[in-house]
Amino acid sequence: MSKLKTFLNYLVILPLFALNACGQPNNKRDTTQKTIAMENVINKPENPYYSNTDTKKLTVSNAEWEKVLPEDLYQVARHADTERAFTGKMWNSETKGTYYCATCGNKLFKSNQKFTSSCGWPSFFEQVNKSSITFKDDNSYGMKRTEALCGRCDSHLGHLFDDGPEPTGKRYCMNAVSLDFVPEGIAEISTGNLETIVLGGGCYWCVEAVYENLQGIKSVSSGFAGGAVDNPSYAEVCTGRTGAAEVVEITFDKTVTNLDEIFQVFFTVHDPTTLNRQGADTGTQYRSVIFYKNDEQKKAAESIIAELTKENVYVSKIVTTLEPFKKFFKAEDYHQNYYENNKEQPYCQMVIQPKIEKFEKVFKDRLKKKK
Repeated sequence: MSKLKTFLNYLVILPLFALNACGQPNNKRDTTQKTIAMENVINKPENPYYSNTDTKKLTVSNAEWEKVLPEDLYQVARHADTERAFTGKMWNSETKGTYYCATCGNKLFKSNQKFTSSCGWPSFFEQVNKSSITFKDDNSYGMKRTEALCGRCDSHLGHLFDDGPEPTGKRYCMNAVSLDFVPEGIAEISTGNLETIVLGGGCYWCVEAVYENLQGIKSVSSGFAGGAVDNPSYAEVCTGRTGAAEVVEITFDKTVTNLDEIFQVFFTVHDPTTLNRQGADTGTQYRSVIFYKNDEQKKAAESIIAELTKENVYVSKIVTTLEPFKKFFKAEDYHQNYYENNKEQPYCQMVIQPKIEKFEKVFKDRLKKKK
């Protein structure tokens, strides 16, 4: 039996799970946003300037950086704010690996250039190469200091002091939020194997939690697409007046999974026959939608919809829209990895967990191995 036929049979046999409202209280909380490190390449699809291999100098306005950077990183990187001491996890880490600029991906330090100081910020005695970090005088707050800037994007990293260990005697005092880290031993893969697709299937917490468990998925970000408002907030999208849909941007390794499988998961874990609604969630922001980035994605989406229709998998007509992708806006930090950070919440247990269980049953041979 073909893989597609097996998938179609499962859809016929397994009833769709009821979906409930995802309009949870907007209680913003401090959660640590995961940086997805993958095979020595950090993936940030929401940031088009980010690269671990491109060393070409960037000239990007603060207005543009504000659109693509998390708020805490933007304030440090572009306005030279300083995070509180001892709040970043990297300050006393001894894990071997490589540190990159969190703004643009430029390689900055190796772990063998790091030492644990008592200052409460990640500290290094040497940079990875002469051009990775540049310096300028900083006379703010009545002090004379040397500011350290990323050599590629000129973002503020921290300061350089003359009280470090040998052999340099220097202390690069860095803001942890300004750094990304990739552990040693992760094999490098070609970024040419990576592709992104943007999907909307109702509440993005649910869709994100499912795809995080599929082999070949490198990252999943919750956000918004398809609206007329630039960089809308969650509250604005919830009004239903922005035209934006709750979506996830999925980055996947084409050598491990493919569009067909991603679409099969998509049509398994949400109801594509309810117009502008998933369960109790109503409004265009909850529409079933595929934002295609190229002809290949569009044709693959059209193909699976045609097959589902031909096989009469659903009693009602599929209303999933195919819309050309324009831009993805990442949602606020507390929406990212929502299920992982809130597993004990009733919504996670009653709505998201059943979807994950259904996905695991249908795609049991395609699950990521638990670490």
